[in-house]
Amino acid sequence: MAGRIACWGAALGLGALWWWAVLRLALTPHAGALEGAVAAGGWGLSLLPVHCMPKARAAGAVATGRWREAWRTSAVGAVSVTTASPHPRSDGGSDPS
Repeated sequence: MAGRIACWGAALGLGALWWWAVLRLALTPHAGALEGAVAAGGWGLSLLPVHCMPKARAAGAVATGRWREAWRTSAVGAVSVTTASPHPRSDGGSDPS
């Protein structure tokens, strides 16, 4: 119960701080970088997804380590690039026959 009260208190306190910064930016000519940073930070936090679930339960989730494994296998099977001529004959075009 105490944890729940602390979470609500923190949320209300941070919300009040954000509203103070936004209103100060909008209404006073003396607002500065602090108010702008608080307002922008709070707005940025509102863009975070709140309806999340564990990766194991998500439909279509990529397994952990899949990309790491793909990079490892592509590095092992990589083809080396040589500086060979694109033409089959490199003797200047003279034909021995």
